Amino acid sequence: MTIGFAVTDDVFRRDILTVAQLNQAVGQLLEQNVPLLWVRGEISNFTQAASGHWYFTLKDSRAAVRAVMFRSRASAVGFVPKPGDQVEVRARVSLYEARGDFQLQAEGMRRAGLGNLYEAFLRLKAELAGEGLFDAGRKREPVRLPRAIGVVTSLHAAALRDVLSALARRAPQVPVIVYPAPVQGADAAARLTAQVAAANARGEVDTLLLVRGGGSIEDLWSFNDEQLARQVAASRIPIISGVGHETDFTIADFVADVRAPTPTAAAELACAPRAELLRAVDHAAQGLARVQRRRLDQAAQRLDRAGAQLVSPAQRLARQGERLAALRHRLATAWRAPQQRRSSRVDLLAQRLAHCAPDAARAHERVQGVAGRLMRAHSRRLESLGARLAAAGAQLRAFDPRNTLARGYAIVRAPGGAIVRDAGQVAAGQRLTLAFARGEVLADVAQVREIDE
Repeated sequence: MTIGFAVTDDVFRRDILTVAQLNQAVGQLLEQNVPLLWVRGEISNFTQAASGHWYFTLKDSRAAVRAVMFRSRASAVGFVPKPGDQVEVRARVSLYEARGDFQLQAEGMRRAGLGNLYEAFLRLKAELAGEGLFDAGRKREPVRLPRAIGVVTSLHAAALRDVLSALARRAPQVPVIVYPAPVQGADAAARLTAQVAAANARGEVDTLLLVRGGGSIEDLWSFNDEQLARQVAASRIPIISGVGHETDFTIADFVADVRAPTPTAAAELACAPRAELLRAVDHAAQGLARVQRRRLDQAAQRLDRAGAQLVSPAQRLARQGERLAALRHRLATAWRAPQQRRSSRVDLLAQRLAHCAPDAARAHERVQGVAGRLMRAHSRRLESLGARLAAAGAQLRAFDPRNTLARGYAIVRAPGGAIVRDAGQVAAGQRLTLAFARGEVLADVAQVREIDE
């Protein structure tokens, strides 16, 4: 491969550059002019940082180059390389400017010599992911207490022995049904697919394990089959995939409801451990015993209260006899009580009547006394009225004008009859009437004289 460099930046034409400017310019030059490419070599000085990034050296017999693969890219590789592994890395050429180190920034990695298989793996993975077969929303949790567990694997595989041993130790009460199928070879994928379909058709297990031991990518290739992946995705039974070692990834792992790092781990995820279930049962039994004791205590208390309310037949007869005697006494006295009340009422009314009856002699005495007081009061009244009458007569006589006229006085009246009390009321020539004790005189006024006091 021939790579041509087209330097268009005028940074190199400057007189003096700082180290940072130089490294930055060289980094830009490499990134802009060297395309993404594949590089084959041997892994050495491999380090997996706590951040998840991979740092390693890629070398051959004549040269070496540093490389870095960031966590987001490393998680999609499907295996963790070891020193001495021959790999092919898809990378960009870059410069670590802080130290001026030339390095590769890896975007992908595959084992050397397996490029075609790995490319097929990535294509199928991208296709199925685009269809949503890897989505977490479609995955189901395995049954915690399955009736039976199915295992799809080879009868001669070490993975089967590991699974059976783990299940016998963890949940010996759960029956295990094996659906045998080769896990490697030309017809392995088709046989695995058929057994997954058979397990769904028979419906005799609640959880299905798809397992095999570790191996190379060729050994695990049956679990990258598209038909097997679609059958796993369509399964009505939750499927736990335990293929290879912890660093091995297959298409079946991505499609399965749960991915276990090893076959043994898949068996442990398939059901709850027997010891845990026994503890739960013991805890439930203790709770049931507590509830039962509490209910028995409550029932005993109710029984005691009910027993306290019970009486013997003799006691009931005695109580009934006492009640009958009381009723007999009430019946015997019931008719006397109203009679006594009526007699008492009659006596009371007689007393009230006797008290209210009139006393004629006493009334006669009262009438006589009242009549005497009336006569005396009448006499005193008449005497008082006579005295008042005499006084009034005397006073009336004293004011009689005839007595005044008899002493020589006369009453002077004007022509209209009005009494003249002042000489200024008359005029000369006016005729006046003078009334005397006996008779009247008509007089003409000759002259009016007023006398000063």
